[in-house]
Amino acid sequence: MYRDHLRLRPNNLQRGFTLIEILVVVVIAGIVSSIVLLSMGTLRDDRDLQREAYRMASLIELAADEALLQGRDYGLEVLHSGYRFVEYDPFTERWGEIIGDDMLRQRQLPDEYEFELIVEGRRILLSDQAAKTEDDDEDRSRIEIYAPHALILSSGNITPFALTMIRLSDDTTRQVRVMPNGEVRIGSEDADFE
Repeated sequence: MYRDHLRLRPNNLQRGFTLIEILVVVVIAGIVSSIVLLSMGTLRDDRDLQREAYRMASLIELAADEALLQGRDYGLEVLHSGYRFVEYDPFTERWGEIIGDDMLRQRQLPDEYEFELIVEGRRILLSDQAAKTEDDDEDRSRIEIYAPHALILSSGNITPFALTMIRLSDDTTRQVRVMPNGEVRIGSEDADFE
């Protein structure tokens, strides 16, 4: 009988994980998964910022192409958290809103984004609202001197500028830069441009 008891004993020595070991594994798995989820959120935000920069660059290139093809002069007005394209009417000699072109319509950035504009080495103070471009008797003098921040002319010339999009939550930036030759580049303020 004593020998039977000894034979059973090695099997009894096999035991499972202790509660502490299981808790340690669960905590480590939780930490790793939270790091992965946080990094995925940051990557998504960076993709959103990059997508907005590419949209802006594409619209500038589209306006430049349309200016050349249609013989029209366009302008870009940058707002604190949005932008719009305007066109020059040679008959009234004024800049006006583009009617009927859904691609060059006014656009707003997401709430946590804002713009910073540099033209000819100077930072431009941006407004929260688009300037009035229609006839308004009480403010006619302001309308007559209105001009957009950047010109996109039918001659192929474009005002060189640097437009920085800033995500306020973490100060991440993406910059759209129009070069003197009209080339549009995208990058960060301190990195090389594409």
